[in-house]
Amino acid sequence: MKQNKKMIVCFLTPALLFFVGIFLYPVCRTIVMSFFNVEAVSDPVSLWKFVGFSNYVSLAKTQIFHVAMGNMLKIWLLGGIGVMVVSLLFAAILTSGVKGKEFYRAVIYVPNIINAVAIATMWINCVYNKRFGLLHNFFDMIGADQLAKTDYMNGSIKFYSLLVAFCFGSVGYFMLIFMSGIERLPGDIYEAATIDGASKIRQFGTITLPLLRGVFKTCITFWTISVIGFFVWSQMWSAPLNSEMTTITPFVYMYNVTFGNQGNAQRDAGLGAAVGVVMAVVVLIVFFVMNRVVKNDDIEF
Repeated sequence: MKQNKKMIVCFLTPALLFFVGIFLYPVCRTIVMSFFNVEAVSDPVSLWKFVGFSNYVSLAKTQIFHVAMGNMLKIWLLGGIGVMVVSLLFAAILTSGVKGKEFYRAVIYVPNIINAVAIATMWINCVYNKRFGLLHNFFDMIGADQLAKTDYMNGSIKFYSLLVAFCFGSVGYFMLIFMSGIERLPGDIYEAATIDGASKIRQFGTITLPLLRGVFKTCITFWTISVIGFFVWSQMWSAPLNSEMTTITPFVYMYNVTFGNQGNAQRDAGLGAAVGVVMAVVVLIVFFVMNRVVKNDDIEF
């Protein structure tokens, strides 16, 4: 028994040290830093100046942060609805016995294994380009001159072109989650529904959707985390070496204020830490709400 305890300690100690050093310590340091005026992330604690909740008050009064939060909310809500609907639709089709399921599943998932920079570059240069992009050529071919002349990389439409491209690269991931949820549902329920005369659409609405509540909770949580960390796509849609108000997100704003980019002469790691803490709280709130609203034991089968 003592030998077993020694082996358990030997195996757990490295993992525990890695957890404390790589995850727990940086999290605690960031939370503490958010209450101080800190110029650089690497500054020693002796140079920190305590300011209390001033960083959070500053965020509440900063217009750029408000715009960034608004952009993040639109990505989360509009993009989330689009991604979940399309992903669930593809999952339902591919689990209905359609031929070539493996091929279609691989094709839809491919964007998730390609680097985000490469996918964004493809959309910017091959789809949205106002001279030879796919949308320009398509609308020009069907005679929609106004749409063919639209510049999808400028103005208020720029944000929505970014949103569509980001959602395109996210569908495959959530489709696989929905497929795994649908495939584990017991087939005898559908057989009984078919015998009773229920159509496929009615089976989907009255059987599949209610039984996927836990899967929806997982997908919404993962979607929230991906939106909170929205950075590469925003930078790709911005002008070189600059972050635009149209596409800025809290994560980009945090990066700018922490490292003094975008014309900021003074770096403020404390303010950046406050942004990180706020984003973490947002994820926790969404996770808490989803756990309260959706119970894993709501439906048994």
